[in-house]
Amino acid sequence: MKIKVTGKELKITDAINEYIEKKLGRIDKYFEEANAEVTIKAEKNMQTAEISVVANGERFRAVTEDKDLYASIDKDIDILEGQIRKMKTKREKMMKDASIKTMEVINKQEKEITDEILKTSYYEIKPITPEDAKLKLQGMPTHNFLVFINVDTGKVNVIHKLKDGRNFGLVEPEA
Repeated sequence: MKIKVTGKELKITDAINEYIEKKLGRIDKYFEEANAEVTIKAEKNMQTAEISVVANGERFRAVTEDKDLYASIDKDIDILEGQIRKMKTKREKMMKDASIKTMEVINKQEKEITDEILKTSYYEIKPITPEDAKLKLQGMPTHNFLVFINVDTGKVNVIHKLKDGRNFGLVEPEA
């Protein structure tokens, strides 16, 4: 883990530096490669520690104030560790759910029935003109085709929506 420590109105001693590196070891175990930025400030009688960790495209940040600098650092580490654990748990749950869904799809594919008629729909075919059939199909947004008897020819025709979504096709039997 790459660590950058900055002190504002406070000198970073070797002891503080070592303490920060030791505590960030708890965070380092969660990632292969991570960068940490630590900013320490002294304002009046309060010590503020801000730790920001960037790893795997995720950013984790904690800011705490305490009278003791070391206590502030400890609180930040606890907060960061909680954020990281929460993110990892969420990610693992998503991966687990995804794998279960994949298994369900595979199981459904194995049990799929092929080459059989699974559904039969019955409806009334009325004699209308192709223009009226087009208007009727436009009024049914969930349907892609309409079977009707052509008034002019007396034969069964099919009008269907083309892929462009604006035009229609007409299927007429020969002879």
